[in-house]
Amino acid sequence: MQVDLSSNYFALFGFAVEFELDTQLLGKRWQELQRSLHPDRFVSASDAERRYSMQAASLVNEAHKVLATPLARAAYLLKLRDIDLDVETDTRMAPEFLMEQMELREQLDEVNAAADPYARIDSIRSVLKDMGERTEASFKQCYTADDMVSARDAVRQWQFIDKLQREVSDLEADLDDA
Repeated sequence: MQVDLSSNYFALFGFAVEFELDTQLLGKRWQELQRSLHPDRFVSASDAERRYSMQAASLVNEAHKVLATPLARAAYLLKLRDIDLDVETDTRMAPEFLMEQMELREQLDEVNAAADPYARIDSIRSVLKDMGERTEASFKQCYTADDMVSARDAVRQWQFIDKLQREVSDLEADLDDA
């Protein structure tokens, strides 16, 4: 099976370039591509064919990882439209969102001192889950309406939320280890 190494991730798996996709079908197509590109199939092939197999398998794995994760998929959709998220240098965010983030970080800092740290973590996780769902819905709406400025802002907020969710999981793991 030939894989066009220059195609976008959606085309690689035969999907339209849109946020919604069938993740079960994505998984099935990924497995099919992985089987067809497996190094065992290229043992007696030329060096160029083996190199192609390795490059194609790597591309397929990266594409699957991005498309299987809603936040990464949203960021990739923006990238396809040449929209830079520029998280490192562009720190402009809605003041209300930043205040929410600061409050959640304060709550996270106070978890260890809480009478029931696991209950506090569950509470924070629930708030973040709701925020993430609202932000994902906002992205979908903005992207579908071709409002790329708002779609970009939604993805940037979603990235902040995702980072906090990972910090909550890390803190819980630290509590489990203590």
